[in-house]
Amino acid sequence: MLAVIAAQTRRIQLGWGIISPYTRHPVQVAMEARVMQDLAGDRFLLGLGASKIFMKEIGEGEGEKVGPAMVMRESIEIIKGVLKGDAFEYQGKVFAAAVPALKREAHAHRGIPPIYVAGTGPVLQKLAGSISDGLLTASITTPAFVRYSRKNMEEGARKASRDASQLALGSVIVGSIGCDSAKGKEGAREQAAMYLANKVQNIKGSADVLLECAGLTFQELQPVASAMEKGGRKAAAKAVTDEILRKVCAIAGTPDECIQRIEEYRAAGCTHIMLEIWGDDRVGQAKLFGEAVLPHFKK
Repeated sequence: MLAVIAAQTRRIQLGWGIISPYTRHPVQVAMEARVMQDLAGDRFLLGLGASKIFMKEIGEGEGEKVGPAMVMRESIEIIKGVLKGDAFEYQGKVFAAAVPALKREAHAHRGIPPIYVAGTGPVLQKLAGSISDGLLTASITTPAFVRYSRKNMEEGARKASRDASQLALGSVIVGSIGCDSAKGKEGAREQAAMYLANKVQNIKGSADVLLECAGLTFQELQPVASAMEKGGRKAAAKAVTDEILRKVCAIAGTPDECIQRIEEYRAAGCTHIMLEIWGDDRVGQAKLFGEAVLPHFKK
């Protein structure tokens, strides 16, 4: 799908958010990244993450001698090594690689795209600051969690003697928009329900700080999770109260409300807002964002 989008667009940035080294060997990731660079050029961004949900499904992570941080570090080292185009060999604790050099006449990129690490906990967030171009945070990120995450990322950068001011921080934020405030929040309410139920059901522990920064408790969210199990997303959306939606800090409502919320995220240190639009007429919503919200930030 990303390849199709790349072929049909010219200006927007495109990226994986995220691809997991638990599902693809880093050499394969590098090969696929090179294809995307051929299609999208400098517009391509590479988002790499462990994916807590997938790790739970395959029984990885908990109690393992080699944790996600080592997996991510070795993955990035291999991806960078392969994409340079020279002969490359690597033997780590997790991965091994042996890749021949690109032929001199090969028409292929030999550069490394921006690489972002996805992380909810402090270990991966500090790793992002020490080795990558930036950090990606999970859904239900709030301005408070942005500040928490940036602090960790910058600490990792300082310990690695890197300039933290050059690092990006991108956040997945649920959103919806409309001319009417209540109507404009319906999509965000439904999407928030799905993500909040997921936090309760699948990633307890790693989501603790995420929810703490939002001022939410697992007890407060249990009705949402129960509604999701019994009736699906629509039923869960009805369990998301106005107070819960307020705490989630969705970019939702009227254009003016969305502008105000985006300003809060920018002030907290978020440089890349990955808006996940949901609800009826998403194309129309995207158009309204483009016409009534984005011009405010191009002044």
